[in-house]
Amino acid sequence: MVILYYLLSRKKSRIPTSDIWAREPTNTLRQYKHYGRECNVSSLDIHLPAGSVCSDKNSMLTAMSSGGRAGKDAPYTPRGCNMQWFSSWEACDILGRYSQVILVGDSMLRHIIGALNIVIREDVGYGAVTNWNFDEEEKRKCFCNKQFDVRDCSVQGIFSTADVIEHDPVSLTCTRWMPEWDTDLRIEQIVRYPIPEEEHRRLEKAIDPNPLQRKAFVLGHGLWNNLEIDQSLSWLDLVLDTIESKTRASTRQRGPNSKGNVPVLLVTPNAAGDKKPDEWIVSQGNKALVKFEHEMAVEAAKREIDHLGTWNMSIQATLYDGVHMDMRGNLLKAQMVLNWLNLLDR
Repeated sequence: MVILYYLLSRKKSRIPTSDIWAREPTNTLRQYKHYGRECNVSSLDIHLPAGSVCSDKNSMLTAMSSGGRAGKDAPYTPRGCNMQWFSSWEACDILGRYSQVILVGDSMLRHIIGALNIVIREDVGYGAVTNWNFDEEEKRKCFCNKQFDVRDCSVQGIFSTADVIEHDPVSLTCTRWMPEWDTDLRIEQIVRYPIPEEEHRRLEKAIDPNPLQRKAFVLGHGLWNNLEIDQSLSWLDLVLDTIESKTRASTRQRGPNSKGNVPVLLVTPNAAGDKKPDEWIVSQGNKALVKFEHEMAVEAAKREIDHLGTWNMSIQATLYDGVHMDMRGNLLKAQMVLNWLNLLDR
């Protein structure tokens, strides 16, 4: 029955929004592996559903970019209309509409794909990391929120669903529930401009050139080029040119004829936390980050790609090192990306 519903739902453009909050709000993480006293993370503590859900992509992106929190690590509330918090089954359904969902960028993008893996593996303990090859020390260091500790666990992140399928296939809920699910969810780490030729070739190789296969791209850049707008735009334009060259389709999204285009979402960096190293306070502090987010939003609109700002959602959140969010913040980002993917045809 689940498989039948999935096959039928793939014909639809998106999960309906009209009745998504009619059910009683629940902590969707409670059923995940390793949830409990040692990893007591509630989805309701990250995002508390309230009000009507945004009806289209653009209003959703505006609401998610401009919301806020009522206190340190309080649940995030989008502004104007609300986002959805998807279950793992719904996340698999959304991702399953695409042959590839490719993230391109730095460690913040790597953390988003880690959080997406927590959802589709239903594991709050080790869902974001390659726990299949952990020793006891790594199991201790990279558990629960510490999966996103860059110093100890950054090299342990999951880079693609292919790695999960190869090393721990039973942990991937999507293929268990939906036997035909075969989405290539991956990240290509390209952190700076000029882009090294080897990294550029790797991105070209990663993109399936088949124009009949639906793809989506999530991009993120900034800190490695010290929030220099010109260099970030050069990075962005080269990545967009590569996507268009490989897919033989435009990356432009807005307008009445956008359905045949390749969707692209630009995600700008987190706010700066109190542990931001002093040497970066001026060039990468909150004033510089806000300016960068605003300017990149304008430039994204000129290129007719979508933009998600994360400064508002991170300014009152825990940041391990003044830069990177913990599991709660990255799960919120992952849900924002899923909301964008779900509304692309709206």
